[in-house]
Amino acid sequence: MACGLCHALSYSDAYASPRTRERARRASTQFIILHTTEGEAKPSLRKLSKNGEAHYCVDRDGKVYRIVERSRVAYHCGVSMWRGRRNLDDVSIGIEVVGYHDRALTSRQYVALRELVLTLQKIYGIKDANVMPHAQVAYGTPNRWHPRSHRGRKRCGMGYAVPAVRRLLGLEERWLVDPDVRAKRLVVGDVYLSQVLYAKNGEQLLPYKVPRSTAAAAERVVASAGPRTYVIKKGQTAWDVARDAYNAPSTTYVFPDGRRLPGDKVRDWEGLVVGTKVILGDADAAGSPVQTLAKGSHPRRLIGEAVFAPDTWYIRPTGGSVQGSRLTERSLAAMPPGTKILVGYAKGGPVTSRRLPAQICPTQWDAPDTFYLIPGQPLRPSGEIDMRRVPPGTVVFYRN
Repeated sequence: MACGLCHALSYSDAYASPRTRERARRASTQFIILHTTEGEAKPSLRKLSKNGEAHYCVDRDGKVYRIVERSRVAYHCGVSMWRGRRNLDDVSIGIEVVGYHDRALTSRQYVALRELVLTLQKIYGIKDANVMPHAQVAYGTPNRWHPRSHRGRKRCGMGYAVPAVRRLLGLEERWLVDPDVRAKRLVVGDVYLSQVLYAKNGEQLLPYKVPRSTAAAAERVVASAGPRTYVIKKGQTAWDVARDAYNAPSTTYVFPDGRRLPGDKVRDWEGLVVGTKVILGDADAAGSPVQTLAKGSHPRRLIGEAVFAPDTWYIRPTGGSVQGSRLTERSLAAMPPGTKILVGYAKGGPVTSRRLPAQICPTQWDAPDTFYLIPGQPLRPSGEIDMRRVPPGTVVFYRN
């Protein structure tokens, strides 16, 4: 690409995360995972910094922000798997790029990202094929639409798998198949995404053209960016449109009759009618991994075949929890409305004066998708807990 835009790579610590010192150091670094923020710069940077969700972020002008020290764990992959290995946060560096999965980067972003990736590859000895988009390693646990664990939970950064984009980033090798789907650990949950990731010429499948050399071409793409509004079509579900942000408070549903509801207030997901508008928020806000059992519903409608899994947990409205593997068909059907369901979780605890949350799950005690069950209180995410005063008897649910 043109060298007129090239510049010496420099870093800004303006959004350095206060979480850095709390995070464990990685034992090894095997992957570089590339993301798109799915939101604009300032709110995205604030969120990344607050939660320690990336190691670097590349703004549209090519400026690179350091978020979490590169030697430490950052929570950027979430539920992830590659070649049977889960929790890729423990072995990867995460780079967020300001923008959207369905829009091109600016030329300055391509230049800065290329230099950053090449630098990290040299430091850690990471081969080209293991520089991958988040969409390639993220997977979804069983839910109301997919009875099996599936690839396709996110389309985040999907364009980074396309040969034309990879060449701009100085990358040659790439994965040609999904090893976890081939081994039947996962199934394909998004056919279009799978085609983009593994097609010989995936560029033809992208909803944008890859800018070749000039900043002007990229800036036209940025200038055209507006609110991301989609419409539910025949045969589509909320998950098809919004993925795991389907029940996020930052996702808004506008019904044909004019009613508006945030994602966390929608209850009748099967009842969403054709023509309903879905407006995705300004930040990459994931929906809650907690499923709530509605009156007259059965857990199998929410989580499919995972109902009896040992890493599925049911938290009763009256308190206490029960593991999926300990249930029978009869006790499953008798689950009361309001039961909270977590899939793909481990249970740790209880908390005592000598056994604190950081000792129960050292790298995940403060992760956004870690939940605490305090005696006599409802299930709450880590962000709502005062970690200095976690009562004895509290149990912790964290990603397995």
